[in-house]
Amino acid sequence: MAILIDRHSRIVVQGLTGSSGRRHGLLCRDYGSQVVAGVTPGKGGTHVEDIPVFDTVAEAVERCQADVTMILVPPQAAAEAILEADQAGVGLAVCITEGIPVRDMVLVNRALTDSAMRLIGPNCPGLITPDQCKVGILPGDIHRPGSIGVVSRSGTLTYEAVQQLSDAGLGQSTCVGIGGDPIIGTSFIDILALFNDDPDTEGVFLIGEIGGSAEEEAAAWIKQYMRKPVAAYIAGVTAPPGKRMGHAGAIVSGGSGRAEDKIASLRSSGVQVAGSPARMAEAMQDALRNAGIHGYDS
Repeated sequence: MAILIDRHSRIVVQGLTGSSGRRHGLLCRDYGSQVVAGVTPGKGGTHVEDIPVFDTVAEAVERCQADVTMILVPPQAAAEAILEADQAGVGLAVCITEGIPVRDMVLVNRALTDSAMRLIGPNCPGLITPDQCKVGILPGDIHRPGSIGVVSRSGTLTYEAVQQLSDAGLGQSTCVGIGGDPIIGTSFIDILALFNDDPDTEGVFLIGEIGGSAEEEAAAWIKQYMRKPVAAYIAGVTAPPGKRMGHAGAIVSGGSGRAEDKIASLRSSGVQVAGSPARMAEAMQDALRNAGIHGYDS
C-alpha cells in the first residue's frame, strides 16, 4: 500500500508540449508511471511520442480517464491550470512550477477550500511510490520500495535523505515533496496523517527548513496523534535573520521561523532530530530502534 499514488494512477501532464513538460513527462513514463495524456491549449490532436495531447483537462479526463495531473506550465499560467484541473474533476494535482505569484496562490487556495481535489506544491519536486509510480522530477533510481514515508519542503534534501535511507536498507513507502513556497496546497500534517493511517508505513522522515511555523505545527500534531516513530532534519541552523535560504518561504523574519525553535519543538514531541544532513538515515534508524521496529530494538 502507498499514499496518494500507485501503479493504477493515470496521469495527465499539463504543459506536455513544453521542454520541461516533455522531458519530465517522458521520464515519468520511463519509470513506469501511466502517463495517459497531455494538455496544451491550441495543440489538441497532436501527440508527444504516442501520448495524445488535448486542448483541455476535461477532454483528457473524459477520453483517457486521467485522475492525476502533473503541472509544468509557466508561472503566469499555473494558477489557471490548477483551477482547470479542479473543475475537470481530477483527484490529485501536483504543481512543479516555481515562481507563481503569492497573490495567485491566495486565490487558488481560496477557490480550493471546498474542493475534493488535493494539491501538492507548487514549487515542489512531486512524489513517488517506488517501483509503482512517479509524478514529478524526483530521480527515480535512488528510491527503493519499503516502509519509510518521507515528507519534505526541500527537493535537494529529499534526494540526499532518500539516498541515505536506501543505502541503509530503509526503503520508502511514498516520498512527498510538499514545496517551499509560503502558500502550498498540502501541509506536513496532511501527509503525516496519511502515513499514520497507512499500514505499510512503519516510520516517517520529515525534512523542514527555516521560515513559517509548519514544523512547529507538525510537532504539536505528532505529540498528540502520531502512532509511528518520526525522525527529522531541519535545514538553516546557521542562516542569519532576514537572509532568504533557497525557497521563497525559507526566511527568518521578526525573530520567528528559527531552526532552533523548530528543532526544540520536534524534540519535545519525541522526534529524533538529526544534527547534520550527513546523519539523516542514522536518526531514522535511532527512531525505529527506540520504537522497537525492524529489529532495531536493543
